[in-house]
Amino acid sequence: MYIIENANILKNRELHTCSLLIKDDRITAIQAGFKRYQLIKMNVEPYIMTPTYVLLSSKIPHQGSFQDLKTFLIDHYLLKGCTTLLTYVDLLYEHELKEKITAMKMALISSPVDFMIGIKIPLRLITPTLIRSCKKEKVPAIFVDLKDPNELEKIPWGWIREAMFPFNSPFIPLISCSQKKEEKAVLSKWNTIIQKEKIPALYEVIEEGQPLSIPVLNKIGLYPQKASLMNGTELSYNLFLKGREIKKVDEVSLFHYHSDRLVVTVHKGKVVRAGNTVLFKSGNGEHVKVKTPAFFSL
Repeated sequence: MYIIENANILKNRELHTCSLLIKDDRITAIQAGFKRYQLIKMNVEPYIMTPTYVLLSSKIPHQGSFQDLKTFLIDHYLLKGCTTLLTYVDLLYEHELKEKITAMKMALISSPVDFMIGIKIPLRLITPTLIRSCKKEKVPAIFVDLKDPNELEKIPWGWIREAMFPFNSPFIPLISCSQKKEEKAVLSKWNTIIQKEKIPALYEVIEEGQPLSIPVLNKIGLYPQKASLMNGTELSYNLFLKGREIKKVDEVSLFHYHSDRLVVTVHKGKVVRAGNTVLFKSGNGEHVKVKTPAFFSL
């Protein structure tokens, strides 16, 4: 056990100073201080502490060489303070589900960051049988390609809702490039139908390479398991050098505009980035399985 003291945790654009009691690479208590404890203490007063990020990436070079994958994960994840990735596999047929998820899982077995694997499907694959298979495999997110939004009205939503329960893996809209001009209209139709049919889903497209928000993380069942600093959560955090210009920023702004101040990234209690040095720990990542999406009430 040890104590991280004088931690300036960024939350809602404000710094909250506290101390964290750490045991077995998890946070067991958060208080103003632990004066009575005779333990090793680590002072992080010169830094701003944030949870590590979760990013979506659909373009992981999982079929290339190990070196290609290593370079990608370092550049797009570890150097950006991200220790969990969300990706998906493309399905054209229902029977491909288990095979493709297993293949992606095996491709990421050497990953130093944790990973979640969703699926991407055309609208025609929104069927009760596929949804039941997703529930069985505990697929955390179902990305839906909205190439032909008119097909939305032909889906038997009542049966789909029944098939989803009680796991309720959310549908997440994807807009193809050819429809970018019509994106608002497509999303409006999507939102009207999923709200009317009471289907667990996201109302907006997730942007790749940007930290997933807490509501999105909760919807896919990852919060507060990841991207949070609470009692009982794993010890995964970033340390940014403090400065006047970053006193009133949020975590997304830190990610985009102050990456030069990121000096330490810790993943499950282990340092994976110190200064400009990345400690690539092959296989240190794990396939994160969700118990219940949207279980945590925000």
